[in-house]
Amino acid sequence: MFDATAPGLMFRSLAAASALTLLSSCADAPAQKPAAAPQVSQPAAKAPAAPAMAQVVMPTISFSAWRDGFRREALASGIDAAAFDRAFAGVTPDPSVITADRSQPEFTRPVWEYLEGAISPYRVRKGQALLAEHAASLDGIEQRFGVDRETLVAIWGMESSFGQFMGDKSVIRSLATLAYEGRRPAFAHAQLLAALEIIQHGDIQPSGMLGSWAGAMGQTQFIPTTYNSHAVDFDGDGRRDIWNSSADALASAAHYLQASGWRKGQPAALQVQLPQGFDYAQADADIRKPVGQWQAMGVQTGPQASGLAGESAYLLLPAGHRGPAFLVLDNFRAILKYNNSSSYALAVSLLGERFDGRGELVGSWPRDERPLSRSERVELQESLAAAGYSPGAADGIIGANTRKAIRGYQQSQGWPADGFPTQKLLESLQQR
Repeated sequence: MFDATAPGLMFRSLAAASALTLLSSCADAPAQKPAAAPQVSQPAAKAPAAPAMAQVVMPTISFSAWRDGFRREALASGIDAAAFDRAFAGVTPDPSVITADRSQPEFTRPVWEYLEGAISPYRVRKGQALLAEHAASLDGIEQRFGVDRETLVAIWGMESSFGQFMGDKSVIRSLATLAYEGRRPAFAHAQLLAALEIIQHGDIQPSGMLGSWAGAMGQTQFIPTTYNSHAVDFDGDGRRDIWNSSADALASAAHYLQASGWRKGQPAALQVQLPQGFDYAQADADIRKPVGQWQAMGVQTGPQASGLAGESAYLLLPAGHRGPAFLVLDNFRAILKYNNSSSYALAVSLLGERFDGRGELVGSWPRDERPLSRSERVELQESLAAAGYSPGAADGIIGANTRKAIRGYQQSQGWPADGFPTQKLLESLQQR
């Protein structure tokens, strides 16, 4: 889960760089891990290579010295000494956490493969069964928080495969490691203090506080600060238990989406058809228009858009102009606050619709297109800069500046200016 108000609700800003795992799309076997969302503009080549690992160099200060200093800080902030000592008993740095933090995968999967895994037949069937099984709890959660149950169950499936895979690392050890090694100390310190508050509150024992290497916890993968602000004791047992209580986990996710502006009964994304000669430069998250205005431009929205003419939306082309197109609304942006990946938000939207028989894609994916690797994306950015455009830092991340530069070059070539990085684009720039 990703929170745009902090560095990240799930610490996904760290995890996405090194753990872009995809759920199995097998029709009859359950997926082995929850799907981690790739950046929409950063799909990868067909065969993933081993990630590039940075050498792990520990700080010069000893861990025990760092822990003693952190203990003084924690006690000064209100953490009880006994709670601290119980949480840190036997804790040592975890080198695998540092390795994961510093990994830079060369390849990620293309968006269509990600979505196929995220919306696998198994996951759809499992979600439908759980909607029926937990109907009473979901009735109460919908009434209290005004968040649609299909979306909550879709997030549950995406984050932990409905509670099957929540991570098996000690959250205290992982966050202590990240705070100690010093690459992102401020964020890790804040999360570690928040984790100690959870233990001191009595919601979970240190041995049960398990999660991902990045500190995401429970069936809905909250980071500690968001747990403290949004976790809910919905089953009434006196503890906010997102590890062992599905009611608490789902209600906590609903509380977060409610705070993020969720609007009950409205779709997050509308599949649309674009007219011939459409200006693909309009596909920009900064270009927002009422749905009715998009319709006036010839965008075909279908019956799901009934009553939404005045709602603000932007156009999303997750695979460029050759792939499916979507108008995304306020609820899509609420999902992005949970996890700041358009692929993830699209998967949640489509999976929630599939639970009641909708969500089938109308368009087709450009499966003949080999997505750019990280090295090729860096080369693309360098080539754009050399050609007189301004893509920003050559970091392999296709952000707003790089997309703007791509559009500028595409327009100079008379191509559809969708801002999407392709092999054809890179080859054209290389030939310059």
